[in-house]
Order: sequence, then structure tokens, then C-alpha cells
Amino acid sequence: MTPRTSTGSWGRAWPPRGWLYLHAQDATEGLQATRDHLPDLILLDLDMPGTDGMTLCRQFKEDPDLVPIPVIFLTGTLDVATKVQAFDLGAIDYVTKPFDTIELKARVRAALRTKRYHDLLTTKARIDALTGLWNRGYLNDQLAMEISHLQRSDLALSLAMVDIDLFKPVNDTHGHPFGDRIIQGVAGALNRLSRDTDVVCRYGGEEFAIILRDTSSYGASVIAERMRAEIETLSFRLGRECIAVTVSIGVAGGDRFVETAELTGDALLQAADKALYEAKNQGRNRVVTG
Repeated sequence: MTPRTSTGSWGRAWPPRGWLYLHAQDATEGLQATRDHLPDLILLDLDMPGTDGMTLCRQFKEDPDLVPIPVIFLTGTLDVATKVQAFDLGAIDYVTKPFDTIELKARVRAALRTKRYHDLLTTKARIDALTGLWNRGYLNDQLAMEISHLQRSDLALSLAMVDIDLFKPVNDTHGHPFGDRIIQGVAGALNRLSRDTDVVCRYGGEEFAIILRDTSSYGASVIAERMRAEIETLSFRLGRECIAVTVSIGVAGGDRFVETAELTGDALLQAADKALYEAKNQGRNRVVTG
């Protein structure tokens, strides 16, 4: 994102083939466009009408959704203090005006390449090795982002906690490799039965968590019941023996919180976990909404 410029070769040569370029006239438009499109890179001019580039960069870095997006400043000054301030705010590079288009392209390519490697490493670090699902760290980060979205919109949000019933006796009797097979099978079923918008994570051990976007607590309970019923039909063969499994599910929805300010990721987790505990208390293999 960058303001218009009169640099001669900017027009036809930009953006390079394969790049989608979004333009914003001022900070307000730029902030909204960034939130709407979540670009891979931001080109930010320090000199803009109204809010200056430094202030806008600070707003980017205060938004959990926008923090990972790299920022390259376009500046007409060579002042060291200005550059230091830009780096302190989270910029990864700067280009002085009037700039050379070839140099700008090279810096943009380098920034995008670095971001791609960073994204690959980040993704790998957030995937559970046994199941291929997202891990608990990703769940915590994603929940924080979803709560932030919720506070700015009228969308719903729910969370389901899923636990394999009586898993420890099966694990102790038949061994950990067989227990891992069960965890993988349940994980696969949850992933298969979830929607594209859902976020399925392994919470730890034999427990899973599912973020259900734009879903009320009632809608989440319907989805959870479908998952519970499907998993009840699974069986895992060990020699001549077939082992059946069931799950208990606790559901919590943001619509059940009286005050929006009380809705946090931890509060939603605690509510879902409490509902899960109640499902086990009531005899397991059931869904309880907290």
C-alpha cells in the first residue's frame, strides 16, 4: 500500500506481474483496507494527509491481526532519528524518495521472500506432529484474534472442547502406539466433519478444541452432536478385537456471556472446559452446552 507518486517508471512497471496491488489515499482508508485484505506487505509513505505514517504503523502493530505484516517505509528524509523511530515501530526496511523502481522491486521481493520463510517456519511450529492438526499455541493465538474480531463486529463465536472417553484404560491395556492410532483416528474424524471456517486443534493428550466461527452456542451444539454421533461409529482393530471409542464434548458460545468485556479467550476456554467436565459427569458420550 502506498500513496500515488509521480516517479516516472512507476506506472506501467508496477505492480510486477503476479502481484496484486491495493492503493489507499489516507491512513483511515489504508487501515481499513489492510484489515479487509490482510496483504503480504505494506508500502507506507511517512508523509500522508491527516494521520502520518508513523502513527499508522503504530496502529498496524497494535492490531493482533496485522502485526505479522511487514512494513516498508517510503521516506523523503535521510534523517537517522526518523529511520530509527520507524524501525522501533516495527518497519523492516525503508526506501528514500525519489526512489528507483528497480531498487524498490528488489526490496519488496526480499521482504516477501523473508515473510514466506517466516510463515513456513511459523506454520510448522504450530502443527501437532501426531495428528497434523493445529496445536495449543496456535489455538491460543487464534482465539485472541477471533475475540478481537468479535468485539468489532456482530458475528458469533463458539468453542468446543472434545475429550476421548476412558482413554487411559485403553492406553494402559493396549499400549501407547494403539492409543496414538485412536487419537489420530478421532483427529481425522473431527477434521473431516468440521467446516472450512472452523479451526480444529489438538489441545493436549486425548483432548481437542474447535473454534467455530460465526456460530452461536446452539449452532455449535448441533455441530458437536453430529461429530459425537459420527465418532461413536468408529472402531479400531487390534488383532481380532475391535475397540470402539466415544467422546464427550463441552460447548461454550460468546452469546452466553452477559457482558462483552467478560469474553476473553481464557473465559471461553474455561466455560467450554466446565461444560466438558459436566458431560463426563453425566455419563460421557454426550454434548453439554455451558
